[in-house]
Amino acid sequence: MRPLTYYVGSSLDGFIAGPGGEIEHYPFGEDHLAQVVEDHPEVLPGHVRRAVGADDRPNVRFDTVVMGWDTYRPALEAGIGSPYPHLRQVVASRTRTPSDPAVEHTADALRTVRELKEQDGAGLYLAGGGRLAASLADEIDELVVKVYPVLQGQGVPAFGGPFHPRAFTLTGSRAFSSGAVVLSYVRRR
Repeated sequence: MRPLTYYVGSSLDGFIAGPGGEIEHYPFGEDHLAQVVEDHPEVLPGHVRRAVGADDRPNVRFDTVVMGWDTYRPALEAGIGSPYPHLRQVVASRTRTPSDPAVEHTADALRTVRELKEQDGAGLYLAGGGRLAASLADEIDELVVKVYPVLQGQGVPAFGGPFHPRAFTLTGSRAFSSGAVVLSYVRRR
């Protein structure tokens, strides 16, 4: 079965973006970028891969990205209809449908993720956001959390759902010059 990995950046107080979707305040150093390019180049959108010279890097862990509309929208507003051309792209939304033929749509993210997990292939990258992650929490097998040394006070929570504890086991940690720490976890079953 293909694992679903929620690969996400977060403030110290658990927000993945500001109230208006802001992420510019998260520090991201060269050593952190080098780690992403080496270990997870497929999580970089296509235009970013080209900009950092990683366009020719093969996908390491994932062949599919699942994202909510609010995660997809910034690319769309920048004129990029297919932000992850190196991956199979699925946008989950009950109210909007992507118009780019390279991007699949689902109104039922849970059903779609369960079907994707049963198919052959590499891992599934959950790109967010918080409400989508909460709706898929029972399907998340791994977490890769980039914790940035920032307190926000409010914003988009990493998991925007009801109280329902789920246990994970730490499998790795790495600190960067910016003060960010990347923590990796697997689901305790």
